[in-house]
Amino acid sequence: MNIDIIHHEDNLIINRLTAGLRKFNVEHLGNETTLPLTIVARSDEGNVVGGVAGRTIYKNFLINVVWVDDQYRGKGLGRELMQIAEFEAIKRGCLIAQLDTLDFQAPTFYQGLGFNVIGTVPKFSGSPARYFMMKQYC
Repeated sequence: MNIDIIHHEDNLIINRLTAGLRKFNVEHLGNETTLPLTIVARSDEGNVVGGVAGRTIYKNFLINVVWVDDQYRGKGLGRELMQIAEFEAIKRGCLIAQLDTLDFQAPTFYQGLGFNVIGTVPKFSGSPARYFMMKQYC
């Protein structure tokens, strides 16, 4: 057996690892593939000013990215985007949503939307605290 250390993105390797994990998951949970779910807000000029991006699978909404441009923050756009995204996830049969956020990002914003902290990685030298959050829909 040989073990390699790779210091660059290798899509062939990532795809092989992902395929192996999917095969394992199908054996335990059935054949379901992830479906992308992205909600985007654009300015009148067509510029992206905010959005929510994630995936749905096995009744989970896995939120990867939530962002709102500085000039639109604090005006309810983030809340609106999250509500639309969650509504779409629920329409797909999702029972929970999951995300993680850093302490300087938006943990209180997500808590205001009904997310609960279910795990943390404490702050340490050179790294902020990280919060793993979940929201149940039923």
